[in-house]
Amino acid sequence: RCRGGGHARTHTNTHSSVRCAVGIGRATALALARCGAKVIAVTRTQADLNSLVEECASITPVCVDLTDWGATEQALQDVGPVDLLVNNAACANLQPFLEVTPDKFEQAFSVNVKAVVQVSQLVARGMKARGSGGSIVNVSSQASQRALREHAVYCATKAALDMLSKVMALELGPHQIRVNTVNPTVVMTDMGRLGWSDPEKAKSMKSRIPLGRFAEVEEVVNSILFLLSEKSSMINGVTLPVDGGFLAC
Repeated sequence: RCRGGGHARTHTNTHSSVRCAVGIGRATALALARCGAKVIAVTRTQADLNSLVEECASITPVCVDLTDWGATEQALQDVGPVDLLVNNAACANLQPFLEVTPDKFEQAFSVNVKAVVQVSQLVARGMKARGSGGSIVNVSSQASQRALREHAVYCATKAALDMLSKVMALELGPHQIRVNTVNPTVVMTDMGRLGWSDPEKAKSMKSRIPLGRFAEVEEVVNSILFLLSEKSSMINGVTLPVDGGFLAC
C-alpha cells in the first residue's frame, strides 16, 4: 500500500482503483501510479481514458457508465484484487430547490451515491475474502455539511455519502477495511477555474474560508493518499475537510 504523500513508498503488487479520469480523479490515478501501485482507472469517457493512458501507460483503463448497474458489474468483475479504492466520480446539476427535476435528482443520486455502493461492494467483497484488509476513500464535499444556494440535490447526495461512508466503516472495520471521506472546498480543477472565474462570485466564497483561497488539486490528492496509506492505519469513519477552515467557521 502507498505509505505516505509525495515521497511515498509502495509495494508494486498493490492494486488500486480510481473512479474518474479527469480533475481530482486523474491526478489521484497518476499519483498512485508514481507510488508504484497498479492503477485501474474507471470512467465513462473513452477519450479521457485514452489521454490518461498516453500519459501513464501502466494504468489499466475501464470505460463504463457507473449509473448502469449491470454494465458496471460486468466491467469490474474481472479486474483482479483491489487493495485501495477511491470513489471520486460525481455530478453536480445545480438547480434552485423549487426547480429541482426528477431526472436531475435521480442522476445525481445514481452517480454520487448508488455507484459508490456498488463499486465499493464489488471491491470490499474481494478484500474480505482475501482477509488482507484495505482502504476506501470517498470524495465528498464541504457541501455535505453546509447549505449552498442552488445545491439542494448536490448537498443531499454528499450528506448521504458521508453517512454511507460511516456505516461502511462500521461494518467493514472488523475486516480491517477502513473507509473515510475527504471533503474539499472549491478545487482548482479546470472545471473549478471555469465555474469560479467570476471575481465577485469567488470573493463571496473565499470570504468564508479563513485561508482566503480555494484548494489546489494536489492538496486534495495528498489527503487521499494519506487516508489510503498505512500512515493513517487507525483512522476510520472520518470526514476530513480540505477546505482551509470553511467548516470550522
